[in-house]
Amino acid sequence: MAHRERTDRHGRLRAEQRDVDGIRVVTLRGEIDHDVQDVLSAALLTESGALPPRIVADLTDVTFMDSSGINVFVATHRRVSGAEGWVRIAGAQPSVLRVLQLVGIDTVITCHATTEQALHCDL
Repeated sequence: MAHRERTDRHGRLRAEQRDVDGIRVVTLRGEIDHDVQDVLSAALLTESGALPPRIVADLTDVTFMDSSGINVFVATHRRVSGAEGWVRIAGAQPSVLRVLQLVGIDTVITCHATTEQALHCDL
């Protein structure tokens, strides 16, 4: 299980990646907005720069997300769906989950209470 961490230049978003049974788990901490969307996009990629087919984004420690983050998740979802993969969101705080629900992302990308649930659900 490899761990990798990236931080944007302002220290507002940290991302750590690990692989669990072939699933990329990306643990995010901080705020997701326009200034850090490139950090988020890069965090979802493998070390070779490829997009893994199955991704769980752990948002437990994300305190804010605007449309920039939503756009990254939607674009990632579209790309992996074309390869019969998926993106799942786990642990979103109520304020972040509300944003996801308001724009309907939770109907496209499944949202789970925990990373464990996201890893082990059968869709």
